[in-house]
Amino acid sequence: MKAIVSVFARDSKGIIAYVTALLAEKDINVLDISQTLLQEYFAMIMLVDLTDCGMSFVELSRYLADKGQERGLDIHIQRQDIFDAMHKV
Repeated sequence: MKAIVSVFARDSKGIIAYVTALLAEKDINVLDISQTLLQEYFAMIMLVDLTDCGMSFVELSRYLADKGQERGLDIHIQRQDIFDAMHKV
């Protein structure tokens, strides 16, 4: 299964490293990544592969949100199929 991970925060050093390390710890592969700065705000969107992740989607979502909060990041994950369905015209 693939998913979309979004990260928003005030810019600081190491955000990409922190988030990708969290994903790697759960055997999640990053397939594509885009990040930008909007003045002092950091925004990142990643397409990830959850095939080898041993956590349920609900547990993973809670884990990422909690770990993000510890660092002042707003991290969300959404299933790719749901994301695609929401954005079809």
